[in-house]
Formats: sequence, C-alpha cells, structure tokens
Amino acid sequence: MEKIVFLDSTTIPSHIRIPSPSFPHQWESFEETSPEEVLSRLKDATIVVANKVILSGELLAQLPSLKLIAVAATGYNNVDVRWCKANNLPVCNIRGYATGSVPEHVIALAFALRRNINAYHRDIELGVWKEKNQFCFFTHPIGDIAGATLGIIGSGSLGQAVELLAKAVGMKVIRSERKGATSVRDGYVSFEEALKQADILTLHCPLSDETRNLIGAEELAKMKPTSILINTGRGGLVNEVALVEALKNGEIAGAGVDVFTEEPATTSNPLLAHAGMPNLILTPHVAWGSDSSIQTLANQLTDNLNAFIEGKPQNLV
Repeated sequence: MEKIVFLDSTTIPSHIRIPSPSFPHQWESFEETSPEEVLSRLKDATIVVANKVILSGELLAQLPSLKLIAVAATGYNNVDVRWCKANNLPVCNIRGYATGSVPEHVIALAFALRRNINAYHRDIELGVWKEKNQFCFFTHPIGDIAGATLGIIGSGSLGQAVELLAKAVGMKVIRSERKGATSVRDGYVSFEEALKQADILTLHCPLSDETRNLIGAEELAKMKPTSILINTGRGGLVNEVALVEALKNGEIAGAGVDVFTEEPATTSNPLLAHAGMPNLILTPHVAWGSDSSIQTLANQLTDNLNAFIEGKPQNLV
C-alpha cells in the first residue's frame, strides 16, 4: 500500500474535490507544513504531493522510501530536480490546466491598465470628479486594446492561449525569442525587439537561473513609456525594485503583477510598499485560480498518481 502525503493542501480550495487514486493507498493531508516539519511528515511516505513546500536534495536524501514527487502545480522550482534526476526519483507536475483562467486574467489586467480603470476609480474616491465639476473628466490617458501590440515572452501552452484570446479582441501579437538567443526562430522577434515594440508585455516562462531577473532596469528602460508589463508567470522573473522605479519615473505606463519573489508577500516587498500607485495592480497569485481550472488541476494530480503506479508515468519533468 502506498502512503501519500500532501504537505500543503490549502493551496487547493476546500470546495474542490481531489479524486481518490485508484490503487490501494493511505492519504495523509496537512494544510501547511513548515520546513522543520517536512522530514518527520514524510518519514514513511512513498509519494509526496507538494505545491510550494521546498524539497531540497539534502532533505530528499534522508527519505529513501520516496518513489515519486507529485507537484500540485506547473512550476517545480521548489524541488531540487537536479538531485532527483541524479538519484532516479521521478518528479511530475501539472500541465495545461489554467489555459482558460490565466489568459483571462492577463487580458483583464491589460484592459484595466490600458484604460486606467484603477486610476479613475481612485480619482473618484479622492473627490476629483467633484473638483472638476464636469459630467466626465480625463486625468489619465485611455488606450485601446484593439490594435495594441502584445509581446509574449514564453510560448508554451499558456503563452499560446494568451495569444489566441488577445487576437480575438483585436490585438497584434508578437512572440519573443529567448533573451540572449543568437538566432531568431520563424514567427518570433528578438527579445530586444519585443521590448521595444510591445504596448503590453506579458511573461509566461518558467523561473530558472537563466530567467531570474529577466526584466530589470535595463530592459524596462528599453520599453515604451506608454507600455504595460504584466507578470503572471513567476515573481523572480522581474526585478521588483527596478519595476517600482520605472513606474515612478514614467519609464513605463503601468504594471499588473500576480506573482512575487516571496509569497505571501509582505509590506517589505517594494511592490506592496507602493500598492497605492494608480498604475500598479496587484493580485495574490490567483491568475490560475478559477474553479474550473483548479478542478482540472486536482483531476490531473490524481491522473499523474494513477499513471505512475500503473507503470506509465506522465508529465515527468
């Protein structure tokens, strides 16, 4: 009988049902697990399910009973995959489950920032309408979505889904080549050109040593002063201090951020410290989280477990 331990079950809302695996098993679930508790909770586990709990090589080396790490998300930077490959410990993740939810969140942020909806809402709260004494007022520029150029960095399933939805609302879409690439694939523009051309730049690549601080002060300076940056990928893709400075200095017009370098973010995070800026919209890593997407995730999680026990592992990283 397999012992499955889910270390951080609160990452899946309680109203979402995780289907029971089809093989004999014991399922143990913890809402949260601190670093100090991981080893004792996985002592007898053969399968660990985790979303954000760190599983280092040093820790995994002390758990010889583990047969599988099932990441309950697409991102797996919380797992020492290099150690796992060297020690033949399979790791699987979830794929394609948020191709409806994330693109809608991206386009919603694009509309809100392009039309300065947040800024106008704040102006009304601050009494600007009464002060202007007109039937309407224009304190912020209002841009159209139709005809705007959307630059996509990361052309996997999420990037492709964003492209489809963007084209449906009349946007011109350009795909960015990888930063530092020596050649440009057909249908792509160079990373530098994407920075220069995009009215809205959206990030959908994984976080790695190569993509950490992908967008920093140098990259932001190359963007249009009317452009918008949207990050629903990973917090570490963007230098948060540089982004705040770019917004304050008018180097770009706005930003929509759903992911942070540390989560949950605290008030020490420069983005949260400037959350009142009218051209900055923050959401708490929920772009992926429509009910339908989370149910798809839960279903696929169980499918991954069943496939592994059947000797047909899927979604290995």
